[in-house]
Amino acid sequence: MSAVTELNVQLDAEGFMTDPNQWTPEIAAVLARDEGIEELTERHWQVINFVREEYFKTGQSPTLRTISKKSGVDTKELYQLFPKGPAKKVARIAGLSKPKGCI
Repeated sequence: MSAVTELNVQLDAEGFMTDPNQWTPEIAAVLARDEGIEELTERHWQVINFVREEYFKTGQSPTLRTISKKSGVDTKELYQLFPKGPAKKVARIAGLSKPKGCI
């Protein structure tokens, strides 16, 4: 059994949490490791906290463009922090639904 399945939270077929209110920083750490990110740095948390705030304001996970324009972390660094699909990865780690437009 993987650490993700031991979280005792509802996940959809793609591994996104179905209830963002169940999210905790400890869950984020487990989901990050599942995404290949061993340790969440202050910069990771800046992005995670931003996308959660945006989600609760708008009801949707923010797009990569919104994250790069408003979070204080540019696109290049987003790809370094969350390789291969930063908007999708940060949404999953932040306990949110998959952003619209992500494949």
